[in-house]
Amino acid sequence: MNQEHAPTLPDTTEVPTELSFQDKWDSAAVSALIRSKSSLGETPAFLFVGRREAGLLRDHLAAAFGPDAVVSLKDTYYMGLEVIEIDVDTYLRTGGRKTSRTLQDPIARRPSWRDRETDTLWQLRLNA
Repeated sequence: MNQEHAPTLPDTTEVPTELSFQDKWDSAAVSALIRSKSSLGETPAFLFVGRREAGLLRDHLAAAFGPDAVVSLKDTYYMGLEVIEIDVDTYLRTGGRKTSRTLQDPIARRPSWRDRETDTLWQLRLNA
């Protein structure tokens, strides 16, 4: 793994958890948390989960996609956030920042599909 781009794990003793679940994963609560931490085109980049929350998330995803689809949370994204499982009993927190790309004028980004010189030659031949 490239150490330059590895996410910095939160210190769970000093950084409190942001959500607690009882017996099942609460998608609406996670969505509200992400919305509350998003502003000015920036959103959190990572979802840090402890072992208990990782199990709840695996169960939640297995119910939607089947148990074979969620063997591991490695390289898993949930609601646009990369899921990082950390080695603590219970923990859930968002972290990092990613910038949302603004939409640009699609015509300005479109490559030119005509070669101007060839196009001019065709026009000259048609008009002659």
